[in-house]
Amino acid sequence: MSLLDIFAKKQKPMLGLDVSSTSVKLLEISKHGDSYRVENYAVKALPANAVVEKNINDIEAVAQVVKSVVQSSRTKVKDAAVAVAGSAVITKMIEMPADLGEEAMETQISLEADQYIPYPLEEVALDFDIQGVSEKNPDQVEVLLAACRRENVEMRANLLEIADLVPKVVDVEAYTLERAFALIQEQLEDQEEQIVAVVDIGATMTTLSVLIDGKTIYTREQLFGGKQLTEEIQRRYGLSADEAGLAKKQGGLPDDYEPEVLEPFKDAVVQQVTRSLQFFFSSSQYNDVDHIVLAGGVASLDGLGRLIEEKLGTSCSVANPFANMSISSRVNAAMLANDAPALMIATGLALRSFD
Repeated sequence: MSLLDIFAKKQKPMLGLDVSSTSVKLLEISKHGDSYRVENYAVKALPANAVVEKNINDIEAVAQVVKSVVQSSRTKVKDAAVAVAGSAVITKMIEMPADLGEEAMETQISLEADQYIPYPLEEVALDFDIQGVSEKNPDQVEVLLAACRRENVEMRANLLEIADLVPKVVDVEAYTLERAFALIQEQLEDQEEQIVAVVDIGATMTTLSVLIDGKTIYTREQLFGGKQLTEEIQRRYGLSADEAGLAKKQGGLPDDYEPEVLEPFKDAVVQQVTRSLQFFFSSSQYNDVDHIVLAGGVASLDGLGRLIEEKLGTSCSVANPFANMSISSRVNAAMLANDAPALMIATGLALRSFD
């Protein structure tokens, strides 16, 4: 794939495949009129260290899990969309003459891109999207330029091919989150001009995205995640990583687990959310947000949203992009509801089918 292909228009159904540090999540969505329906979904754990901080270390091992997740979902779709981490992508807003056709603009951007990209151009995958007429000059249009190291794009495309899928889109996680957020925004009161912080807490990484009117204005990744809770369970109760992960989800741990392990971890999450927001406030004109949306696997912890609301004094909800969708009889609705906060990126990718 020569282009990053973030902004290409797609119509055929595509699988949204989110490859995180600990699992592969698959989602297939169909659209009927203005309504969406979850057709297929599956989640499979990855072997330890197959993906580290969103970098694929063992492509064969990950491809086997992708094959397994496709098989268990029972989907017939072969086209797929994946994403690279926001930290792997450089974005820049540039201005171009409004009278340029798309091909001429692509040529000119290719010629001028070395002004904006700090890597040799032969090592980079590029894409662009016309945002609209420039407010400063009506003869110019604003163009969002996105660039990623080619090896990151090709690694994900190769992964899909090894797993017998067809790579159609390599997106950026921040944009997939923004696309999925449109489904969350429908559920919020006073939607217009709201400043919403989406805090996606995964196994090893926490990503804060701040959106105004549904558009991302800030994103930042930090090393912090649910793996810290799993490791504390392992250490305290002498369990393996798999046993600790299972106990964390299914329960059955000793009585001291909640007061001595879970509650301190929740307090650490609150501190992390506070710290992430402080970074945003210190680097922008804003000093408050209207609402916090919790996403990622950690968001499913019972009572976490209420705790954040109490401590920060800001309304908080747990992400469920499927709240207004119908669900196929093939899909386990209870499992989908439990995994919903962790499926924001997979949802944003699956929605690429309808651009």
